[in-house]
Amino acid sequence: MGWMADEKGLGKCQANYVPLTPLSHLQRAATVFADHTAVVYGSHRATYKQYHARVSKLASALAGIGVMPGDVVTTLLPNTTAQIEASFGVPACGAVLNTVNTRLDIGTLTYILEHGEAKVVMVDSQFLSPVEAALALMNGAVPKIIEVADPDSGFLASGRHPEYEDFISKGNDSYSWVMPSDEWESLALNYTSGTTGRPKGVVYHHRGAYLMTMGTPISWRMVLKPVFMAIVPLFHCNGWNHTWMMPLLGGTVVGCRDVSAKAIYNGIAEEGVSHFGGAPIVLNMIVNARAEHRRNFDHEVEIFTAGAPPAPATLIGIEKLGFNVTQVYGLTETYGHVVECLWDSIWDELPESDKSALKARQGVAMPMMDVTTVVDSTGTQIPMDGKTQGEIVMRGNSVMKGYYKNPEATEKSFVGGFFHSEDIAVQHSNSMMQIADRMKDIIISGGENISSIEVEGAIMAHPAVSLCAVVAKPDDKWGEVPCAFVELLPGKSATETEVIAFVRGKLAGFKTPKRVVFQDLPKTSTGKIQKFELRVIAKTA
Repeated sequence: MGWMADEKGLGKCQANYVPLTPLSHLQRAATVFADHTAVVYGSHRATYKQYHARVSKLASALAGIGVMPGDVVTTLLPNTTAQIEASFGVPACGAVLNTVNTRLDIGTLTYILEHGEAKVVMVDSQFLSPVEAALALMNGAVPKIIEVADPDSGFLASGRHPEYEDFISKGNDSYSWVMPSDEWESLALNYTSGTTGRPKGVVYHHRGAYLMTMGTPISWRMVLKPVFMAIVPLFHCNGWNHTWMMPLLGGTVVGCRDVSAKAIYNGIAEEGVSHFGGAPIVLNMIVNARAEHRRNFDHEVEIFTAGAPPAPATLIGIEKLGFNVTQVYGLTETYGHVVECLWDSIWDELPESDKSALKARQGVAMPMMDVTTVVDSTGTQIPMDGKTQGEIVMRGNSVMKGYYKNPEATEKSFVGGFFHSEDIAVQHSNSMMQIADRMKDIIISGGENISSIEVEGAIMAHPAVSLCAVVAKPDDKWGEVPCAFVELLPGKSATETEVIAFVRGKLAGFKTPKRVVFQDLPKTSTGKIQKFELRVIAKTA
C-alpha cells in the first residue's frame, strides 16, 4: 500500500502524459507515411504530406475568418475530398465538427444550425439551395457559407459564396494545430435522426474517438496500409470514425459521392479497396449488380454492416462473390459501432444458412468498450438463454459526453452508470446479443432512422386525415420503409398518391411513406392505437 499510496513523487508531466486525440494520427502520418497515397476522390489524389498540408490550410483559413476554439463548424457534404479533409481541418483549429445529413428538410436544417450555433457551414453546391433557405429562416447570428464545388461530378460553384479551393488557398500549410489540452474536450457534434421529435445533439470527445480508432482495427483484423472506401456517410457518426482511423494505419481513403454497385466494384478493381462499411442495402446492391457493373478482383474484401441484420440470403450471396461480412452494432451516442459479431472458427463447418444466422447477431463488446450487455427493467443482468428479453446497455470510453443543451435527456440515458440504448435484445450463452425489437417505434430504412411520430405528424396535417399510425414495412431493398395507416374524416377523401405527395412536401424523401392503407385503426379501450396489429398487416400490405 505504501509504495502505491504516495507513488514516490510519480505524476503526470509533459513527457509522460499527452491528451488522446485522433488528430495525432495525421500529424504522425505526415512524416511516417509522407509519400503514401492518403486520399483519392475523382481526379484528386493526395499523399499524406499533401493531405496534412491541405488540412492545415483549411484550419488556418477557418481561424482567419474568426472561427475560435469551441465554435461549431457545420458541413453538408457527400463523402468528397472536402468532407474527408474537414474531419481533421475543423478540429485542427480547435473548432467542433458538426456533419449534417444532406437529405434533411429545411425546417430540421434550420433547427440544427440554430441549436448548434454554427459559425460556418461548408456546403456542397448540390445542397446549397436548402441551406440558403434554412439560413433565411434563422433567428439570430447566421453562419458564413463556404461553398464546395465538385466539377468532376457536374456541380459547379454558384459564385454567390467563397468556394472551398479558393478559401483554403489563402490558408497557411505551416499552421500550428490547436491540440486539445484535455482529451475530454469536444471534438464533434452529431445530431440524431429525431426519433422522438426534434433531433438531439450528441457530443463526442477526443478520447472516445481516439480509442475508437485503436479498437476498430483489432475487430476488423486490419494490417498496415488498407484501402478504405468511404461509403457510410461521414455525416453518420463521422463515418463510424474510420476517416480518423486511416492515418493510424497509413491507409488510403477513397471518397464516394454516389453509392452504387458500379462505384464499389470500380473502387475494388482500380484502387484495391480492401475495406468498407455499409447498411444491408449496400450488400443487396452488390449482390444484385448488373453484369456490366461487376469487376474481377483477386483479394477478399472486408465489410462492416450495421443498421439492421442482413438477410441470410444476402450474406450467402455476397460471400460467394469474395466479400467477408461482419455484423456490428452501435448508435450515434456511441460514436458508431461498439459491438461486433465476433466469429468463432468452430462455426466454419456449419451449413451456410446456420452461419448466416449467426452472422446476423449483433455480438459482443468491441475492444474500446468496458461493458455492453442486456439488463431487465431493474438494471439486473438477464439470463443468457437466448429467450429472455431486456435492454442493451453500454459503458465505456466510446460513449458520448451527453446531449448538447439537454441535461434531462442526458441524465435519463445514463441511469445506473450505463448508457441505455432503448433497443430490446436477447443474450445467448456465449454472451452474444441479438436485437429482438425496438423500444421506440423507429423505422430503419437504408441505415437511416425515421421517426414514426414525425411522419405521423406530417400526415395528420392533411385536411382529410382524422387519425394515422406509421409502422415499419419490410422491404427487400431498404430493409424497412414507412407504411401509413390512415383514417379519413367523415365526408372527406384522399388517395395514396395524394398523401405521399403531401408528406413529401414536408419531409425528406426517405421519410415519406411508401404505402398508405386506408382503414379504421385498431385501438384499446382507452383509445391507444395498437401498432402491433398494424405491423402484422404491413407485412403484406
